[in-house]
Order: sequence, then structure tokens, then C-alpha cells
Amino acid sequence: MLVLAALASLGHASSALADEQPAPQRQKELLRVVRQECGACHGLHLGGGLGPALTRQALADRPIDSMAAAIFGGRPGTPMPPWRAFLSAAEAQWIANQLALGLPAEKELTR
Repeated sequence: MLVLAALASLGHASSALADEQPAPQRQKELLRVVRQECGACHGLHLGGGLGPALTRQALADRPIDSMAAAIFGGRPGTPMPPWRAFLSAAEAQWIANQLALGLPAEKELTR
């Protein structure tokens, strides 16, 4: 929950273009959120849990726009909450792209 409060305080819920890349530091923050917050339901290594697996293989046939919409707006009737209070639509799209490619290791972003 501390991560969620920090994200909310950063004020990153502004709209942005879908193809816009978050700044490198924000990318690190977003990946940390995916690992910590999403991992709580989707499994420690995103291999599935309460929620489905978010691995590259599991998401291979899923449309990226659909994944981004689920991240941003949640999935009514399921435990998947909307993240729009903490992310912009462009950031949700970026996360969906990263999941589809296979989430990079945190150390890969520190270079």
C-alpha cells in the first residue's frame, strides 16, 4: 500500500499519448509496482495465483489494448481493480507492452 500512496502523490494520473514512453525513473517505479502490487494476486513471479499468469507465454494471444484497458479500468465482476488513480492510460499501455514482451529484470533498467 505504501507504493500505491507514493504513486498517487507523484501525480502521474495525467493523460498522455499511448506511444509515449515513461521517463526511465518512472519505468523503474512502474515495474516495481507490477512486481509488488500485481504480484500479490498474479503470483510472486507473475505465474498466476488469484489472478491469471502475466508471463509472456500466457499473454501471447492477448491484445495489448485489451490488457492496457484491464490495467487502467479494472475488470468488473472480478477482483481486478482499476489502476487509473495511480497510472495514466499511456502508462497502462506501457505496462501491457512490457508484459507482452516479458517483464525485464529490474537490473536491466539501471544501465
